[in-house]
Amino acid sequence: MTGKIRQYFSKYHALKAWLFLSPCLVVILISGAWPLLRTFYLSFTNTAIDYSSAGAFVGCDNFSNLFEDPDWWEAVKNTLFFAVVSVSLEAVFGFCVAFVLHRNTHFKTVLRAVVLIPWAIPTVVSAKIWGWMFHDVYGIINRILEFVGIISKPISWIASSELTMVAIIIVDVWKTTPFMALLLLAGLQSISNECFEAAKVDGVSTWRLIWCIVLPMLKPTFVVALIFRTLDALRVFDLVYILGSGDLSCATMSVYARRYLLDFGEVGRGSSAAAMLFFIVALVSVLYFTISQRNLRKVNK
Repeated sequence: MTGKIRQYFSKYHALKAWLFLSPCLVVILISGAWPLLRTFYLSFTNTAIDYSSAGAFVGCDNFSNLFEDPDWWEAVKNTLFFAVVSVSLEAVFGFCVAFVLHRNTHFKTVLRAVVLIPWAIPTVVSAKIWGWMFHDVYGIINRILEFVGIISKPISWIASSELTMVAIIIVDVWKTTPFMALLLLAGLQSISNECFEAAKVDGVSTWRLIWCIVLPMLKPTFVVALIFRTLDALRVFDLVYILGSGDLSCATMSVYARRYLLDFGEVGRGSSAAAMLFFIVALVSVLYFTISQRNLRKVNK
């Protein structure tokens, strides 16, 4: 009898939980699932934004044309390069900032507020500010590099594809490192101070403390931070669109999809690019979670 009562109450609580979650689930379905399904549908049609095409079903023609387009593969390469380099740098710098903030007891609140300023600035504003800083005539970056002696004449940072991607990565690292630092700082604060005190008593060096104690204990937090940042980096649009000025040599997959959707008005072709971007992001998410689950099983064993 007691087991049946417990089973009844567990079902009751589960039903009540679903009822409380139902408004949120409805909003997610309306704002997320429906546009996604609509994009998948349009990717199999020849719909045009000016209604010149009736939106007839064309099968996988859009995806075939997409895979045969060298601009698409250039966009994929740019996106992956940007994601790998920027996320790697943000992880290193973010951990350094988080470790310093965690160990520093003086002006801790003020330092945390100052560090978060780049992340609080809107991306469009950051891109415009850095665009002027990278200007070959008026930019302060060239003035500093000339004064130090690194360069002999001003460089057109956002005029060539190679330097434009470097500038985009610099701006993204400057803006998003505080977000990575904030996540890692939360993980550091979950580590007991007894570990640091014991290491200090034993005379363990700072580098060995980081490598042997902090990083292994911070691994789950690192995985979560890398997942968030990698997904954002793969979907990057505004920073590349503003600093790259629509140049295809440094365009990402989001910029490519926007180009066909709005500039060319080919909704079907643009939707196929957006659908491929979704599949790539989903694949990366599955890989991340699979690797993290394997590592968790090894730790539990």
